[in-house]
Amino acid sequence: MTSTQPFLREPDAVLGLMNSRRDAAGVLRRCVLCLLPACVIVFAGFQRRWMSDDGHIYVRTVRQILAGNGPVFNAGERAESSTGTLWQWLLVLAGLPGIDIARAAMYGGLLLTAAGFALASLGALRLYADKAVLPLGCLVLLALPPVWDFATSGLETGLATCWIAGAWLLLVTRARSLVTCVIIGLGPLVRPDLALVTAVFLVAQWLAVHPSRRATFGGLGAALALPVAYEIFRVGYYGQLMPLPGVTKEASESLWRRGFGYLADFGEPYLLWVPALFLLAALLPSAASAASAASAASAASMDRRDAPPLIPALAPVVAGLLCWAYVIKVGGDFMHGRMFLPGLLLMLLPVFLVPLTRAWTIAAVGIGIWAVACASWLRIPYEGRIGPGGVADERGVYVRQNAAPHPLHHDFAGYPSNVDYARLVREADREGTPTLFLARTPAGTNSPTVTGVYNTLGFSGTVVPLSGVALDPIGLAYPLAAHSERIEGSRVGHDKRLPDTWIFADRGHGPLPEGLDPAGVAAARRALDCGALAELRAATRDPLTPKRFLRNAAGAWERTTFRFPNDPVLAERQLCGD
Repeated sequence: MTSTQPFLREPDAVLGLMNSRRDAAGVLRRCVLCLLPACVIVFAGFQRRWMSDDGHIYVRTVRQILAGNGPVFNAGERAESSTGTLWQWLLVLAGLPGIDIARAAMYGGLLLTAAGFALASLGALRLYADKAVLPLGCLVLLALPPVWDFATSGLETGLATCWIAGAWLLLVTRARSLVTCVIIGLGPLVRPDLALVTAVFLVAQWLAVHPSRRATFGGLGAALALPVAYEIFRVGYYGQLMPLPGVTKEASESLWRRGFGYLADFGEPYLLWVPALFLLAALLPSAASAASAASAASAASMDRRDAPPLIPALAPVVAGLLCWAYVIKVGGDFMHGRMFLPGLLLMLLPVFLVPLTRAWTIAAVGIGIWAVACASWLRIPYEGRIGPGGVADERGVYVRQNAAPHPLHHDFAGYPSNVDYARLVREADREGTPTLFLARTPAGTNSPTVTGVYNTLGFSGTVVPLSGVALDPIGLAYPLAAHSERIEGSRVGHDKRLPDTWIFADRGHGPLPEGLDPAGVAAARRALDCGALAELRAATRDPLTPKRFLRNAAGAWERTTFRFPNDPVLAERQLCGD
């Protein structure tokens, strides 16, 4: 009997070996499916690597933090110029060991984008319970030039991609830990508008898991802890409810017509309706099958924990639609396609990879053909320039102006006016003469060093020393400009232009530069010492005592919503009285 045991066990051993090989092949296949889209975006993003001017706005703030001046753009004035709070502090960590911050921003964004694509693939595999899958939604993203461009750029887009995909993966796995809630709650710190995604994902997680009341409040507290803590810091330190770019771009206004123009600017050049039609054609039979399966599960009284993954499939679509609606509502952006990328990723997450069925295979083939055409030939008509609607091919503009295929530290070799501005600022800094450069015209300044006023804020922040003052009349880092009135009909994202009269009244002294009205400067100086304008300056420039912190926090709402006329005489009448 004993002699036959090996013979009897041999078939089991063979079957076990075959199963292990199949398992190994399945693991290898899943690894390839996860890593291949990530590798493709790394290749495409690296080929078009660059650093945007807005990315250099982050760099100056990080340099100020590392220099011990706090999270400010200019020492002595508490202004939050960084829209992506978490991205700013990650760059601080990168800069601590002495790594070049601009380079860390460019390549860090690329790595985070790749990680996001890998997490999105893994989430799709989990959503479809490790069935045989093929690429679909990832083909749409990989075919679009704006996705390649903003894989780098130095902005927070790569972090947003990674966070969105990672939060969705946690939603798909129905993870219940407090760490999961903390990660999902990071949305407002990645970008303020991603609070929409956080809200949708938290609701979806609750619907999928159905925790107890105690666990619900615990998870909600964990999700809100960091955003609420930072908001308390923000209102007390800066005296504002949101980062300054949100104030200057009037994030609460509704500019639907301009927003739909921004949507057309993104969708029309790449014929995005083509993959949308293929997706809809494949989704209809899939949705019908899912509904039938859900009904059958309900009829069988299936445990809610084993319910089909309808909620994690719908949640990112809802969140993506809300993100797009918000972008359209506020009038879009001046960078081609950029603000639609997070919403597009969200809507494509449930179909990033799809099951190997006949309907999905047909859709994948159709989208694959479109993707090849899009990646090879389809481009915006104003490539390398600013379009007629004020939307720019942002990367192309900086490639042309810097005369470099991969601009990192901008020298604007192909843009003489920027070169002249940089030369004047650096000469004044070397000579140690406190100078206010107002439209490249030198004047006296109340700053102990150089004060530069320039639209290209990131570049200006690079050439103006950290001890100096880099201002922009648009208001991305200048509270006075941010709270000025919006100019109707201006370029999107550049709706404000603080007149030089105000800037000289605020920052200059001595003889007036040619062209400035003395009466206007005098009226502006009086207005700056009255009412809400005086409080705005005190909130951002007074020493930060506990009393000042509390006063900033108490008046944050009124301060954030305050606007004053561009006309100094009118502003003086409103703020100081007759």
